[in-house]
Amino acid sequence: MNIQKVGIVGAGQMGNGIAHVMALSGYDVLLSDISQDALDAALNIVHGNLSRQASRGKISDQDVEAAMARIQTTLQLTDIGQTDLVIEAATERENVKQAIFDELQPHLLPHTILTSNTSSISITRLASRTDRPERFMGFHFMNPVPVMQLVELIRGIATDEPTFAACKAVVDRLGKTAASAEDFPAFIVNRILMPMINEAVYTLYEGVGNVQSIDQSMKLGANHPMGPLELADFIGLDTCLAIMNVLHEGLADTKYRPCPLLTKYVEAGWLGRKTQRGFYDYRGEVPIPTR
Repeated sequence: MNIQKVGIVGAGQMGNGIAHVMALSGYDVLLSDISQDALDAALNIVHGNLSRQASRGKISDQDVEAAMARIQTTLQLTDIGQTDLVIEAATERENVKQAIFDELQPHLLPHTILTSNTSSISITRLASRTDRPERFMGFHFMNPVPVMQLVELIRGIATDEPTFAACKAVVDRLGKTAASAEDFPAFIVNRILMPMINEAVYTLYEGVGNVQSIDQSMKLGANHPMGPLELADFIGLDTCLAIMNVLHEGLADTKYRPCPLLTKYVEAGWLGRKTQRGFYDYRGEVPIPTR
């Protein structure tokens, strides 16, 4: 099918990044959220990131204006149903995602494809709650969306080939690379990445090293661009915990048990960069390790 209009549910870090790349690639975008402040902030972020690209010569000023003109916003979730492709980018909680699809369903066009940007939750289970499991799949962008080249495409058990082909065509038009993943907990990237982060937290918890030594060891010893604890703060510790819980529950293997220290940080509301404290304290000019 020919996708022209994309609806995005959630204007947070992932949602505004998806809106950015979609609009820049010529798609009409309808971005929704429950808060007007969130929508206004998202537009400001998108404009700032586009302008940064223009200042570096990657796109023109005309590209910035054209992309911004393609993004419309709405507080009414039901408006999203009138698009060709829906990308749900809400918080990583299954009950929230299911409620979104339940509310959307009566307002969808017959041909609308539903997708979720979930990083771990079962696509088959989410799809089973809708009237179109054959036109439902996982569409997992990496963060930050404008920079990262990979998009995981995840088929549910009922996803048909035209739906996969349509989403693959979108990825191609964005100039990104698609990786096809099976519908198992956390798919490919987070199935590998999150246990590494969790093990880094265990290393901290058990006193093997402090925050700085763990991150420095992985950057200099394994040539990682970011240390695992720094990366956890960037992703969001609540998201890391949610994915580890999905892995632990879905695969029933104790090796995926979330570290108690990760749970404690989340319970304290120290979620990383977005709350200014996590494994680092970001409230000053320079991040300071919290342990």
